[in-house]
Amino acid sequence: MAAERWDRDGIPQHPVAWLVATGRNRAIDGLRRRRTLEHKATLLQGYDQAVTVDDIDLDENSVSDERLKLLFTCCHPALAADGQVALTLRALGGLSTEQIARAFLVSHETMKRRLSRAKAKVKAAGIPFAVPPDRLLAERLPAVLAVIYLVFNQGYPDGDDLAQEAIRLGRLLSELMTDEPEVYGLLALMLIQDSRRAARVVRGELVLLGEQDRSRHDRAEVEAGRLAIDRALSLRPTVGPYVIQAAIASLQAEERIDWGEVAALYERLELLTGSPVVALNRAVAIAEAGAPEEALALVDSLDLGDYRYLHSTRAELLRRLGRDAEAREAFELALRMATTEPERRFLARRLSGL
Repeated sequence: MAAERWDRDGIPQHPVAWLVATGRNRAIDGLRRRRTLEHKATLLQGYDQAVTVDDIDLDENSVSDERLKLLFTCCHPALAADGQVALTLRALGGLSTEQIARAFLVSHETMKRRLSRAKAKVKAAGIPFAVPPDRLLAERLPAVLAVIYLVFNQGYPDGDDLAQEAIRLGRLLSELMTDEPEVYGLLALMLIQDSRRAARVVRGELVLLGEQDRSRHDRAEVEAGRLAIDRALSLRPTVGPYVIQAAIASLQAEERIDWGEVAALYERLELLTGSPVVALNRAVAIAEAGAPEEALALVDSLDLGDYRYLHSTRAELLRRLGRDAEAREAFELALRMATTEPERRFLARRLSGL
């Protein structure tokens, strides 16, 4: 519904209010819920006979049909959050211990020990290798969603198979949990972000969102993402963080981006999550809306340590404000922290232009 109305009538003046009102006016389909439970019962057959972690090799990446079961095993609440993510990236994403260590900004040996402890915990707790019963799905869901999105983000910058695997897992999860709006919100977010891959890096060069050729966006993925947003809104009147992020991505897929509305959505998301990374994204939107001074003040107030996008964002804002000496220093720092070749080339071009 959002896709059709926004394309026909334009983006509403207050998208958040529109989303909330739309969700409030649509009810859960009881018959669909009953059919969903019947489908889950089929998926969950044999749960009591499920094998344990001893029967799977977390050092192999050959798991295929059992990936959803493995995902729920890795995201068991008995495991610490960092252990959940590390196990998932190793067992499901196929990343090496060294790659995961770099993602967590720790040494190889530290990550090796962390993975060993997580695997030992799975064994000691007798955590089954299975999708949990329906009554336990909800408590496991936040960790599962977070891990899927981390897997997506790990693969998205390079456009590799890891991002596609995350989308596939999102689709599987939406088939399992058809009444959870945040599942559809995450799926929509990944689909719309993935739709930009061909426009994001062109001939090896990184292209900023505002400068991307929209004809290179995968419109089928955008529309699939918007349909997923509509499904999320039909399930619950309240709007969760993944649904809000998907709405932001949908706005950013327009030919002309209303950056003021994007900033408003990020503000709503920041209030909901308290995340400084969200605040950083809000600063970018504020700058794109024409207020780089306000954006820089917000960036300078954030405590994000060595988060590399903090430094590249700050460098770009300083460049726009004509503070070249400070911008040069910030770009040099961001360049040292860049992890992909397109990012390095982009930052080097900005630096050479000062």
